[in-house]
Amino acid sequence: MKRGLKGFAAYLTADWYEKLSSVFIAVILANTIAIFESYWWDETYAIAYFTIFMAAAVDVLLPHRMRFIKLLLQTAGAIMITTQLARMDWIVGRPERWQEWVWWLQVHAVQLHPFIWISAVLLMLHVLFGIWTTTRARMFGLIGVSLLILTIADSFTPIWLWDEAGMVVFIGLLWLVANHLSRLQRNHPRSWEELLEYPLQLILPIALVLSVLMTVGLNMPSLSPILQDPYTIWKESRGEKVRVFIGDKGADSRTPGSTGNASSGYSRSDELLGGGFEYDYSPMMTVSTSHRSYWRGESKSIYTGDGWVDGDAEADDITRVQKGVELSSFDEPPAAGSIQVDQIVTMIRKDSYPVLFAASPVAKVNWVGNDKAPIPNGLIWMPGSLELRLLDWSVQYENYPKAYSLTSSVPVLDEAALRSSQAGWPGSANAARNAFYLQLPDTLPARVKELAEEVTSEGTNDYDRAKLLEAYLQLNYSYNNKPDESKLTGTSVDFVDRFLFELQEGYCDYFSTSMAVMARSLGLPARWVKGFAPGALPVSAYGPPEEYMGEELNPTGAGTYTVRNSDAHSWVEIYFEGFGWIPFEATAGFSFPYSVAEEETEPLPEVDTDGAEVSSPNAAKGGSNGKVWAWSSVSLLAAAAAAWLILRRGQVVAAWRKLRHGSYTSNDRIVIETQKLLRICKKRGMERQEHETMREAVLRWSQSQKRLRDDFRAVLDGFERAKYSPVIASAEEADRFVIKVRSLIDQLR
Repeated sequence: MKRGLKGFAAYLTADWYEKLSSVFIAVILANTIAIFESYWWDETYAIAYFTIFMAAAVDVLLPHRMRFIKLLLQTAGAIMITTQLARMDWIVGRPERWQEWVWWLQVHAVQLHPFIWISAVLLMLHVLFGIWTTTRARMFGLIGVSLLILTIADSFTPIWLWDEAGMVVFIGLLWLVANHLSRLQRNHPRSWEELLEYPLQLILPIALVLSVLMTVGLNMPSLSPILQDPYTIWKESRGEKVRVFIGDKGADSRTPGSTGNASSGYSRSDELLGGGFEYDYSPMMTVSTSHRSYWRGESKSIYTGDGWVDGDAEADDITRVQKGVELSSFDEPPAAGSIQVDQIVTMIRKDSYPVLFAASPVAKVNWVGNDKAPIPNGLIWMPGSLELRLLDWSVQYENYPKAYSLTSSVPVLDEAALRSSQAGWPGSANAARNAFYLQLPDTLPARVKELAEEVTSEGTNDYDRAKLLEAYLQLNYSYNNKPDESKLTGTSVDFVDRFLFELQEGYCDYFSTSMAVMARSLGLPARWVKGFAPGALPVSAYGPPEEYMGEELNPTGAGTYTVRNSDAHSWVEIYFEGFGWIPFEATAGFSFPYSVAEEETEPLPEVDTDGAEVSSPNAAKGGSNGKVWAWSSVSLLAAAAAAWLILRRGQVVAAWRKLRHGSYTSNDRIVIETQKLLRICKKRGMERQEHETMREAVLRWSQSQKRLRDDFRAVLDGFERAKYSPVIASAEEADRFVIKVRSLIDQLR
């Protein structure tokens, strides 16, 4: 047993420096990819980390000389990791014919995009850096580039990367120590053996010093820097401040009296609108739906001149939500009918929100958490504002649902019928209700209403007037996430007035608030709504570009959408008799996905309710397009080639060696390594003359490099025996010669 343990320990410690370098490279890569924090999904990071450290584990467990075998294993491991961790819809049925096998492979291969390419790039970088970082200069080059990337990203993005930069520095110090010990082992083997007799005395001081340095560096209190980077100095010389980010999101600076920038996302307070924002592209949720839609959150009814606050006029008749039970409504079903929209929402970020998001209006809640869990006690339905609100703070802020399933009943858009309808509720009994959604502050400048009347002068009905307002704002104002507030004169006290007559640019809050206020000034009951735009579908849900206009175009937009913080949005709803609340999109560059009568509902996607993993609503079909066939063919050929290489790896390795170095005997290895040494010597000014033999050149170099005289003599003797002697050197002798040459090369650099 003891012999076995000693043998295993000796096996692991062989080529210990190369193995340790592989681990260091893996840690550096794992920390460097943190710059993609706002862009990569959680499963992308999982695949990346597992791939990197799988590659390092293979390097540690297999000998350094088995590079080809290690590469095959690492490639197979990367493919296996990607298939296990990517969100794939596995088709369980076993194909019977070869055409079905091709279809089965292509359906699954397409789902690996883009994860497989990220995994492949990271694996390639790990392998190439392992081959390249053979000297201190290259080692410092990798560490320096990694630190440069992290510090630039930390300075110019909302991501906090100092911990990653500190880890790279720590790994760099460890790598430097390991490199020094490796040189000591090669150049002074006796001293190395003496050190190994007292390993604790060697390791403990190194570990103690590095640990103290990193602990102090990462836990020092925040102090103003003595030296500043050139960018900060340049910005401050112009009288500008460098915006500071906190954590993984920009600090919201839109406090009263300030109009600074924040990160895009679902806002918590709308009392003070304005300012600008930075795009935050981190994914927030996925929505598997039978129809493309906006995902509605809250509505606000009271406009203050600065922003929106909640109103209490329709807070009555609040009901507790029951699983699968139809939700109540204040109004009759839409005159033109409605379309059932099934949705499964899966949260990606661990943020909390006061509401559940869905296409509006929601008809029933199918389940929350999973189909076996009870509905949370704090979930209520507000039929007046059409909100599924979480009143229980422990649910809203600590246990926000990771997934939930809803069914909405979305009104059909019938413009002809809407033109014959009146905006608002009929009868004197509804006067208070109409007045509530026509509220405007006394401070609203008269020119806002005058502009609304001028824009809608050609409208002959309430619906046309609303559409004229929508078109006017979309066509005459520009979208800008950072509106130029230097245009403001300071004379206007109203948010809408400033946008319409001074700024004339802004983002969704500017457009939607302006339309709601202008509609109210015309007597159209309106309210402000916020939520999320649809998000993005995978390209594979639509097919290749040549089929965008064909019969296979996805007419309802069914699929699984990835919704990001950058998709946070606001729009307007206006009430029409007989139809209910109709949404309007006033923001330039946006278009509301209305439901029309010709559409047919798609079946609800299957979902693993225990793990809350969403499956795509559109099952892959046979007869796929040419692009998918091409991907499948390439994947099939790659798999066949990999299998052939594994089965014939011995012949392949021998053929490669023969192709590259002829028969590649031990003597050949010695000659080749000597030729490498000659090239390095030439670069260092020690060039072999045409009339000189190898021995004459080496003896001449030994005169100027006296400290390397013995090493040169040892290399010369080994070279002459391999070149001119009929005796074939053993593999162990060739390995020792290679180590000696590389040690000599390191001393020449």
